[in-house]
Amino acid sequence: QVQLVESGGGLVQAGGSLRLSCAASGTIFRLNTMGWYRQTPGEQRELVATITPGGSTNYAYSVMGRFTISRDNAKNTVSLQMNSLKPEDTAVYYCYSRYVSSDAWGQGTQVTVAS
Repeated sequence: QVQLVESGGGLVQAGGSLRLSCAASGTIFRLNTMGWYRQTPGEQRELVATITPGGSTNYAYSVMGRFTISRDNAKNTVSLQMNSLKPEDTAVYYCYSRYVSSDAWGQGTQVTVAS
């Protein structure tokens, strides 16, 4: 069973930075597409960024140039470096993994950006 555990959320001032990390277990990590999604109350969960096993990345337009996703296959971790944070980035951020047709989600970590 895949387990994803996020860390690194918190409160930051607008313009600041945070780094989220997600540790994966119970899967062949290097074969998984990994990603980050976020959700605010009353809204659908939305894609933030993904990274394939080969290292190709994809970003939501709203975070391009500010966020960077990366993975460390030796440590089974995926990270999201978030710079130039804006109040509209406030959300619960979820780590995501996909292997073939099997999806898994972390429990989420709160990111709050104060104006």
